[in-house]
Amino acid sequence: MRSCGPSLIKYVLFAFNVLFAISGLGILVAGAIVLADVNEFNHFVEGRVLAPPIVLIVTGLVIFLIASLGCFGAIKESPTLLLTFAVLLAVIFIVELAVGIAASVFKKDLEMMVKNSLQESIKRSDSEDTMAWDNIQRKLMCCGVDTPADWRELSANKTLPASCCQPQFIDTTVGHCRDSPALGKDKYYQDGCVGKLKDRIEKNAIILIGVGIGIAFIQILGIILACYLANSIRQERAK
Repeated sequence: MRSCGPSLIKYVLFAFNVLFAISGLGILVAGAIVLADVNEFNHFVEGRVLAPPIVLIVTGLVIFLIASLGCFGAIKESPTLLLTFAVLLAVIFIVELAVGIAASVFKKDLEMMVKNSLQESIKRSDSEDTMAWDNIQRKLMCCGVDTPADWRELSANKTLPASCCQPQFIDTTVGHCRDSPALGKDKYYQDGCVGKLKDRIEKNAIILIGVGIGIAFIQILGIILACYLANSIRQERAK
């Protein structure tokens, strides 16, 4: 190509796609980290909560593959490959937008969903529920759904588990802090788990939203560059 304009755009697009491929891997890693964090409490959350990070992981992988196509199209100066690249970016952008809208709608029901799940679990209190409760109460330093009193009111044995105890007050000989007063305000965690789990999920959601918005801007730039280069190549070849 004799025109320096399209040639410059070609190298800019190539450099953009290298950056885009790296960002795709970054998205994949971010999604994996968020999924691992939320999945730790999957006993209490629905699949809808796990869906966004999974979508992010898949999106990161797809973006990496699409960026490779964009690099190849820029090197070969192929309008067809470049336009295919632009269309695929547009499709990914629409999918991300749809997931974002669904997540914002779901957010309104998040606290109620988590609360119902915790209440049903505390009522059952089978071995699986007990293990899940011990994990969440120790990790998030909380006790019960809203307060420690939930164990007295909702559980089958009406007893607060040892995982409600603050570590420094556990009697190692019995593995509990049973010598504490009724609801153990001196030794038991007093915050409910519903608020802490909700905050944990929302914190991860902010990470996903931030990453998604950043990638969306990059995608729009990629679509514009690819379409411009494809059009420039066609005009140059038509001369």
